Amino acid sequence: MMRSIVIYYSYTGNTEKVAQILAEYLREKNEVEIFRLDAEESPYFFIQAMRAFRHKKAKLKSINFDLRNYDLICFGSPVWAFSPAPAMNTYLEKCFGLEEKSVVLFCTYGSGIGKERCLDYMQEVLSKKKVKDFRRFSIQQFMVDNKEFILSQIKQILEK
Repeated sequence: MMRSIVIYYSYTGNTEKVAQILAEYLREKNEVEIFRLDAEESPYFFIQAMRAFRHKKAKLKSINFDLRNYDLICFGSPVWAFSPAPAMNTYLEKCFGLEEKSVVLFCTYGSGIGKERCLDYMQEVLSKKKVKDFRRFSIQQFMVDNKEFILSQIKQILEK
């Protein structure tokens, strides 16, 4: 049986909804763990967005960065100023054990202007860690309550 992990950061709960649906889908065929990143951060969204734009890091509360024991690794973040949230930036930089692993990247977004740039940045950071292959999807904030739509996006990237 494959082991999968879903690691995500969610500020408003949108990314968490998508992460939960992804984990539920993966549980049909895999052993799955799910972790929400917990960071010490500013209570002001504008400050957080500016930190994201500059690819700044956040101080994470305790979490395992060793991903060697997983076959499929999923990372999810909201798009803030064309970038992943600072908490995700920190995790992507510090995680290890991704050599020859399959990775799913996903994001939630408002306008959609920065979604590809956000996913590209995440992929660029992880590419340096010798990931075998990437699959990606993004969900607009107005669709996070549409489980069937989210499942269709997940199936589209995982069942090809």
